[in-house]
Amino acid sequence: MNNYQALFDRQYNYFFNGNTRDIKGRIDAIRSIGNELNRFEKQINEAIFLDLRKSGFELFTTEIASVQHEIKWISSQLRKWTRPIKVRTNLVNLPGRSRIIIEPYGNTLIIGTWNYPFLLNLKPAVTAIAAGNPVIIKPSEHSPHSSEIMAKVISAAIPEERGSVVLGGIPEVTELLRLPFEKIFFTGSTNVGKLVMKAAAENLASVSLELGGKSPAIVFPDAVQPVSARRIVWGKFLNAGQTCIAPDYILVHESVAQNLIDNLALQILSMFGPDVSKSDAFGRIVDQRHFERLAALIDPAKTVIGGTHSLKDLFISPTVLYPVSFSDPVMQEEIFGPILPVIPYSDIDDVIRQLKSLPKPLALYVFTKSVKDQDKVFSSVSFGGGCINDAVMHIANPYLPFGGVGPSGNGRYHGRSGILEFSNQKSVMNKATWIDPFIRYPPFTAFKEKILRKLL
Repeated sequence: MNNYQALFDRQYNYFFNGNTRDIKGRIDAIRSIGNELNRFEKQINEAIFLDLRKSGFELFTTEIASVQHEIKWISSQLRKWTRPIKVRTNLVNLPGRSRIIIEPYGNTLIIGTWNYPFLLNLKPAVTAIAAGNPVIIKPSEHSPHSSEIMAKVISAAIPEERGSVVLGGIPEVTELLRLPFEKIFFTGSTNVGKLVMKAAAENLASVSLELGGKSPAIVFPDAVQPVSARRIVWGKFLNAGQTCIAPDYILVHESVAQNLIDNLALQILSMFGPDVSKSDAFGRIVDQRHFERLAALIDPAKTVIGGTHSLKDLFISPTVLYPVSFSDPVMQEEIFGPILPVIPYSDIDDVIRQLKSLPKPLALYVFTKSVKDQDKVFSSVSFGGGCINDAVMHIANPYLPFGGVGPSGNGRYHGRSGILEFSNQKSVMNKATWIDPFIRYPPFTAFKEKILRKLL
């Protein structure tokens, strides 16, 4: 028996014996994680800087604060969210009462990613624990310093029977996926997501996939250029472009394309200075493999902003390519880096047809004052979530479920949606015994059928 099987069994027995059911115990557990995040904040800052050169300000705003807010929000609402839900009972089942019981699945595996190591590992883990599940967290091997400090945070906060971190790479996650988890939550690429779902099928585990895709930003002629450009630049180059919901490319009306590019240049200069490599607000590419992939996507003939890069420092400057078409190499895969293709368009109907023919993205952003144009895009194109006149910020609203659709994922989490994602909704109907209508039982007659047809 390997260590993972032993850990799995300990967590199974802990759950089987009812130790995760108590609501107060769940709240205490996630609050303890929050306390340890505060206690280890300095070490977390150092670890993420080593992995991604992410500033302390960006780390706090995009990762730690978000996890802490989720802990606070869930703690205040968990008792209400886990109460049985009373629903109506239809006529044929009267007299009776119906309800939905919210219960935890059981052993849960969280497979996280490296670009936001604490946000994208601990936010689903905290939610799963709050829902009453014992959890194994498998963070990415591409952010090793962050993964190691995360293991210390979790081991200090809660017993391993309730939550534990397993370090390692592909061999470790492969071994974990052989275990009969009840629930698996994966954040990462679409290709790896397919492998996770295939492995989960062996045990018929419930699977949530938070994937990615090429998320477009559509800029209409009436968009306020300085504000639109500022928000696009912030959303795209946050974490050096290594954000699953970053605008992957821009579709801009040809009449304002050059105006937008000029404004993008001004906003990049304003945020990161004349030498971006010296800015503490701009991170680095995670490793050499990703760097080389990204560098190969930069077309010098179409580079209108940036384009500089250094393998030694894993640095790629904020880069804008124009004019780009859907057939260009940079449009054949999710970029996941600081390269922003700009595609001019003349007819929004052509844009919508093109987007509908492509895999459904995780996010979509529309920049326009026109409610008619907003509604036209949002009612026509399928995607996970998005914004009007902003980028990325929908993820910061705990009232909005977060997730993808089709190739960009399935399942939703954040807030109450997350509790339901990590719970089985068990349907129960309580029937009275003082009356037992004869018409449902054989022998069947024309009279009984006539009554049933009226009832049903």
